[in-house]
Amino acid sequence: MARRKVIIDTDPGIDDAMAIFFALCSPELEVIGLTTIFGNVHTSLATINALRLLEIAGRTDIPVAPGVAAPLASAYKGPVPYVHGEDGQGNTHLPPPASTPLARAAADFIIEQIMAAPGEITLIALGPLTNLALALRQEPRIAQHVREVVLMGGNAFTIGNATPAAEANIHNDPEAADEVFGAPWPVTMVGLDVTHQVIMDSAHLAEYARMNNPMAQHIHRILPVYVELYRLSGGLDGIYIHDSSAVAYVIDPSLFTTTAHPLRVDTSDGISRGKTWASVSQYRTLPPWQNRPPVTICVAVRGAAVVALELERLRHGLA
Repeated sequence: MARRKVIIDTDPGIDDAMAIFFALCSPELEVIGLTTIFGNVHTSLATINALRLLEIAGRTDIPVAPGVAAPLASAYKGPVPYVHGEDGQGNTHLPPPASTPLARAAADFIIEQIMAAPGEITLIALGPLTNLALALRQEPRIAQHVREVVLMGGNAFTIGNATPAAEANIHNDPEAADEVFGAPWPVTMVGLDVTHQVIMDSAHLAEYARMNNPMAQHIHRILPVYVELYRLSGGLDGIYIHDSSAVAYVIDPSLFTTTAHPLRVDTSDGISRGKTWASVSQYRTLPPWQNRPPVTICVAVRGAAVVALELERLRHGLA
């Protein structure tokens, strides 16, 4: 079976690190590049962290293209050190990377790769969707030539986590998300509707300490900050598996139950800014959703199977 070529757009981030290593350890996937974006940290630090993670994995052959530093139409709200640590990697404060990023921007890299391999590239977006929106603006034909877009973000039928209305990645750039959801390409949203059903408990997390590879050991070191967040905020014995759930969908979509509806993102300045609204009327499509393509929305998941898959891949190391 041919390996699926993927570009991971990322804002590492503890859960991003887990997802990137999960992808690198999966024989179904060929990671051909990382592109970086603001979100969990500033884009500059996201780029440094992406390089550091590839060095830990021994995969410095994979290029890193830096993305933009701010949303399309608003100011960046800033990093979330109480979630991911001051350095985005659980306050482990890794040494500077020896490798360097590409000189070209993330949107340019995305366009080049998709247009050079029509129908082959899957975009896995783990942060705000600004790089993807910019790539669409620069070269609309990528919508016809991408294989698939799979993103972690949004909340169609459940509450948000950045606000009561909105999920964090979409809330960071609602305008970009609305453009991505409205483009004529195949999009799957792996949002809070399912990621809150995928939980690694403390017993699962303890397995990383017993795995004898640098990626698992790094995850073990960075997890305490993340675990403490969930313990204090909701009394959870473990963590939700957000970004890795998007990787799991690309590897095995049969683990997920989906529905399909046009989506709009609230781009107003009101209290629902960033909310992903699915058009679910059985009678007619209302004007804001008319002429919008259906988005595949994950609504249920075999959570234990996703957890088992991720742990199994990290246990065996690089694909």
